[in-house]
Amino acid sequence: MRRAAFALALISAIPVRSADFAVGADLSFLKEAEDRGRQFRDAGVVKPGLQIFRDHGYNWIRLRLFHTPARLPNNLEYTIATARAAHRLGYRFLLDFHYSDTWADPAKQFIPKAWEAMPHARMVEALYAYTRDTIAAFRDAGVVPDMVQIGNEVSGGMLWPDAKLPENWSNFADFIKAGIAGVEAGKGNQPRPRIMIHIDKGGDWKTTKAFFDRLAAYGVDFDVIGQSYYPWWHGSLLDLRENLARTARAYGKDIIVVEAAYNYRPSEYKEGGAPFPETPEGQRQFWEELARVVMETPDGRGVGLFWWEPATPKGPLNRVFFDDDGAALPVMTVFDKFTRGVPAKAR
Repeated sequence: MRRAAFALALISAIPVRSADFAVGADLSFLKEAEDRGRQFRDAGVVKPGLQIFRDHGYNWIRLRLFHTPARLPNNLEYTIATARAAHRLGYRFLLDFHYSDTWADPAKQFIPKAWEAMPHARMVEALYAYTRDTIAAFRDAGVVPDMVQIGNEVSGGMLWPDAKLPENWSNFADFIKAGIAGVEAGKGNQPRPRIMIHIDKGGDWKTTKAFFDRLAAYGVDFDVIGQSYYPWWHGSLLDLRENLARTARAYGKDIIVVEAAYNYRPSEYKEGGAPFPETPEGQRQFWEELARVVMETPDGRGVGLFWWEPATPKGPLNRVFFDDDGAALPVMTVFDKFTRGVPAKAR
């Protein structure tokens, strides 16, 4: 009871900014799962996945976009369809440009096949035009993103080898600026989405500082710092807490832990050393404690967190919010105490 009251006080103390506190989930594979017949249950009742998350306080959806995916579903048409379904339920929307035909992450940043033969200057133009036209397509569909990531986990750069870091900072800055300009051009007369730069250094202040200091030296203007935090890769919660605090004070920007997850059955810590048990209850504890750390970021700069793929039909299934039968796990309820208030009968 004390912990719940303390956390609620923390979230209430966060200053109101243009980005409300984001209780978010990356649900990029959800539509594919349901299209293939996957059903999700909450307290024994089958409901659409988007509705279940909304019922438990989730107010943001994150969707990845690949340029021309060969096997994965996340093309423009698919992503617009998911964004529209989320919009009807009142979600806000973060669009995650991978600028690749497949996964872009710290280990790989593949150039889209359509751009492979281009020299740098031509690729900058192509990235600008692609971003502009993509945002315009979302605008025409009535779902302009509220926030846009220019690249995914870009601490090592993007579009390798052309803008691989640390060798090619100038090329990297060209791409980031072209993406931001494309968002501006594509939005039409709508408000410009907030711009996020997303890296994967949740517990690493030294590398975070080196990256954003260098980005600032190139005059890149953006709004939100995104971090990934998976404890088996990125350190302890104290490491994350220190990094968020130092980042908030150094740059004065809002920060979102835009990717995080934990396992509900043994996976990463089979030989010991887990910060929380890899059980359904341990998974819930992790998400609750991570929320507390983000909310404690100085000056109210911790403005949200997103779980990575809690409803995926593929990949790391032990990190999802549903058991093998589609029943919601305890982690689903973490934000109930933050987002529920007036009883339904009193509304």
